[in-house]
Amino acid sequence: MELTDIAPIKKWMELEKEVAKRSGMDANAFNRNGVRISEFKHWANTLCPAIKATDKGQAFICAVAHMNIATIAVQEKDLVIEECDAGLVKIVVPIFVKDEFVGSFACCGFLLDDGFVDSFMVNKTTEIDEEEIERLSDGIHAITTEKAEELAVFIKHEIDKIISESNT
Repeated sequence: MELTDIAPIKKWMELEKEVAKRSGMDANAFNRNGVRISEFKHWANTLCPAIKATDKGQAFICAVAHMNIATIAVQEKDLVIEECDAGLVKIVVPIFVKDEFVGSFACCGFLLDDGFVDSFMVNKTTEIDEEEIERLSDGIHAITTEKAEELAVFIKHEIDKIISESNT
């Protein structure tokens, strides 16, 4: 079963837009292989697009963070809130229909609590100049663990509604 068997891409995109509007974070639905299912994009900051614009940044920061955190979420069958290697929060809510894992919904791009961007690691991975990383990191919003948990619970509730409205 695929996410599009539960609801059309348009419905998943509506949830992506609602989460982005509500939180300001980048939000996307992913299939079970960790691939975004829509073209919706909302950048939460100016650093993330610079990281993703590099092959190593996309492969070794963004994709690895999603796959690792999503794997934990699937194993625990529960939402997970962690930081990526760049130091930004990543919230992953696994999507199950009955006991079948069909995908996940994730949002990211803010600092968690008193977190900070790991400019050294981002520089070593992407080769973006550290001063440029600092400039791009200026003004990144923070989210408290409590607010991140509230957002994750909201996402889970909305996913549960989508599943309950489907014929699966």
